[in-house]
Amino acid sequence: MKTVKLILFIALFFTAEISYARHAAILVDATNGSVLHEVEATQAWYPASLTKLMTLYMTFDAISNGQIQLQDTLSTSRHAALQPNSKLGLRVGEVITVEEAILALITRSANDAAVALAEYIGGTEESFAVKMTAKAHAIGMVDTHFMNATGLPHPWQVSTARDLGLLAWRTVHNYPDFYPYFSAHSFTFRGSELHAINKFTEHYPGAEGMKTGFTCGSGYNLISTASQNGKRLIGVILGGMSSAQRYQLMMDMMDAGFGDQYPANQGQLIEAAVVSSGGTPPHQLGCGNGAALVTASTADDNYDNIPHRRGHSYKTVNTKFHKKGNVIGKSRVIKVTKPVKSNPKSIKVAKKSPQRRG
Repeated sequence: MKTVKLILFIALFFTAEISYARHAAILVDATNGSVLHEVEATQAWYPASLTKLMTLYMTFDAISNGQIQLQDTLSTSRHAALQPNSKLGLRVGEVITVEEAILALITRSANDAAVALAEYIGGTEESFAVKMTAKAHAIGMVDTHFMNATGLPHPWQVSTARDLGLLAWRTVHNYPDFYPYFSAHSFTFRGSELHAINKFTEHYPGAEGMKTGFTCGSGYNLISTASQNGKRLIGVILGGMSSAQRYQLMMDMMDAGFGDQYPANQGQLIEAAVVSSGGTPPHQLGCGNGAALVTASTADDNYDNIPHRRGHSYKTVNTKFHKKGNVIGKSRVIKVTKPVKSNPKSIKVAKKSPQRRG
């Protein structure tokens, strides 16, 4: 009997350890930038594919400044084509548009498309990464350093939950015309409809977007935005031990935020200067060999389902975006009605049409 009790105690102990494994998180009120909740928000962490949110931020900035246009074409270099998964499988010399690359990053976390964008804007991926870091520091991401445009592992590529929350907050506020792209649930490429990786965006009530990420070093990461009853929240989870766990952590945090379970702290803003916790980023999962290796098959999600809980019905929510009287919304396949030079006004979300899968 004592042996049975001991076994049960050990099982419960390790279950608790798994349930409460180390992670970093932050939740922000998108309206005023108030930090509602945080866990190790200034601890150094590997961003993984959340890096692509900065690649997108740089792209939106370049379009707004007239440096590039949505319908510009990118020719795939050998370096871009040789990127590991996740990717579109672009061939050397294959051409895609800037807009297609944007959607490929958001829906499929495509490394080859990220590098094609980086090379088009910055000349080389290395040069673009230097500009990414400079931009990050300029907008207040003081504990962030980028070495590539994809988030593929590099020991010097680090960020924090706070910095990534700030990046998401600035993306929402600085580029509202591009923000609807993040709600895309699919992307049409080579005549086939490719479904998005991000299950939180697809299923959580009021979810509006953002980005997933995974490497062995980082664990399972997630940036999400959602709106309910006139309140918009931005959440960051770093270091989930599984894809399902990161979604669960995000759901719990969002539910608490929308339920006003976190006391509003108007004195603490996401833009405010912070004291860094610093330290070495944890190597979160027992795979790979430090930050320098990717061992997952996709460098992002493994397409597992979002966890369901009692009291929740996870169906696609038709979020609507309002811009100068125009309604943008109701479906998640994004199209542009005509070429746009900069600061586009014609982004629309068109109703899905049946398409064959490749």
